[in-house]
Amino acid sequence: MSVPKFETLEITVFPSGVTEMAFNRPQVYNAFSAEAYKDWLDFMQWAATSDLVKVVVLTGRGKYYSSGQQLQKPDFSSAGVAKNSERRNVVKTLVDELIKFPKLLIAAVNGPAYGFAVTTLALCDVVYCVPSSTFTTPFMKLGFCAEGCSSYLFPQIMGRSRANEMLLMGRTFSAQEMIESGMVSRHYPEQGFRETVLGLAEEAAKFSAVAIATTKKLSRQPEQEFLFKVNVEEMARLTERTASKESMDTVLRFAEEAERKRQAKLKAKEQQSKL
Repeated sequence: MSVPKFETLEITVFPSGVTEMAFNRPQVYNAFSAEAYKDWLDFMQWAATSDLVKVVVLTGRGKYYSSGQQLQKPDFSSAGVAKNSERRNVVKTLVDELIKFPKLLIAAVNGPAYGFAVTTLALCDVVYCVPSSTFTTPFMKLGFCAEGCSSYLFPQIMGRSRANEMLLMGRTFSAQEMIESGMVSRHYPEQGFRETVLGLAEEAAKFSAVAIATTKKLSRQPEQEFLFKVNVEEMARLTERTASKESMDTVLRFAEEAERKRQAKLKAKEQQSKL
């Protein structure tokens, strides 16, 4: 089975079976477009069944792990509505795939992480990060709601108060705070971070793949069906929230501000080039 290629991801398969999936849109801080969500889903489905893959490492290229969903001006056309519906279905299916993924799944958070990039960490088996990593879920600012099963998993992992600080109050957590909360196992220095995590994955790849899959199933199976239901409920509520005027107005403001900043940067570069 050949290794698939994706426009938004960089896939590296090592002889040991360690497979690195890197979000590869550094020019937009690895933001998730509709294509990026679909690429991630297709990769997870391939990796789950490929004999080439024993351990998966998720990471990002550039300074960010991921800045979360790429915010754009709401499109109320019939085509725009259809695209949004399709994207939500892809995201729901991606979360399902993460819930039932049978192999060791490691997240290597190489920088700031936002939104869906943070909530899906709770669906990984092990999470490492660099000391400068930050973790933010700005759902309340955008008029959204919890996603990625975070409404259930975050309180279970972090404790209710800290989970609510993140989900309901939008507080940004540091790497050390995420370690203390139980979401992140440990941090490693930025210099050589990728090599360190890949080295740990290489050691794990020496173990029996069947033993890992069996133990993962024993650990996740008691709550797997419940997590599927949580995912359905969260996506239903998220669909309602994103369709609300409150949320659409907020997203529009964020998108317009992001465009202003982008244009200002381009103008500054043009002026600099003329000097």
